Amino acid sequence: MALSGKHLTIVDGGQRATIAEVGASLAAYSVGTRVICPDYPDDELPPKGSGAILVPWPNRVAGGRYTFDGVAQQLPLTEPDKRNAIHGFGRWDRWSVIADDSSSVSLSLDIVPQKGYPFEIRAGVTYALGPSGLTVTMTARNIGTTAAPFGAGAHPFLTTGETPLDDVELTVPADARIVVDDAAIPIGVAPADGDDALDGRPLGARRFDTGFGAVRFVDGTATAAMTAGGSTTELWWDSAFPFTQIFTVDDLGGSGPAVAIEPMSCPANAFNSGEALVVLNPGDRWQGSWGIRPADIS
Repeated sequence: MALSGKHLTIVDGGQRATIAEVGASLAAYSVGTRVICPDYPDDELPPKGSGAILVPWPNRVAGGRYTFDGVAQQLPLTEPDKRNAIHGFGRWDRWSVIADDSSSVSLSLDIVPQKGYPFEIRAGVTYALGPSGLTVTMTARNIGTTAAPFGAGAHPFLTTGETPLDDVELTVPADARIVVDDAAIPIGVAPADGDDALDGRPLGARRFDTGFGAVRFVDGTATAAMTAGGSTTELWWDSAFPFTQIFTVDDLGGSGPAVAIEPMSCPANAFNSGEALVVLNPGDRWQGSWGIRPADIS
């Protein structure tokens, strides 16, 4: 069986998106001949988590350790060099397809009780193409009998095509930069100004693997924009994701430069800090949406 599972393709007009079972990942997105999100074949795992859905937590848990309801937990260390647990369980699981038509696909994953996370969460995601681009709706429901800590995120990369990162213009509506230690765990916040501001200037020599907070929402929606080669792509998210991580790579698995704009319901290490942590009581449901709006949908 293919490493990243079955790949499902949806289309709408000139739009085409591919979703991989493993990680419920956005494995490709294009409009006509223009590649929006870089693709990868089904015999490869997503490079740098490209397109993956991140549940039941995004980003990192320091040392994989946390305490919830007075009980200490130890998660597997999936970032061993920094001794962290990173990006949850869903990115490595094979999600089940529960609905599939020409322009949308829905997948579901039951996160079973396990060492370090003895809770039961049913996660879902729907990818849908339409006149405004790609819309992704994420859900989670506590199907267990005890309260559960929860966070969610997504890891979409936007390709810059032939444009080097130095020339990419990036706008992110966030006023605070999350300051981290050597293990990429938050230790404070600082203004997102100067070289830390993503205000539409070309990146130049600047590179980012940086969390941002104090996200500015307009009518419940935040919108980031990346311009490369004279073409602009917007990535938007709703208020269920009050944080974002920006990750720039000069080469994503051989496909060239790319920028990840990652909606996150909480910052790194929220299982310990409690910041924006969602607590799902039995039967509770969480939902958040984000999407990609290319400039040239046809």
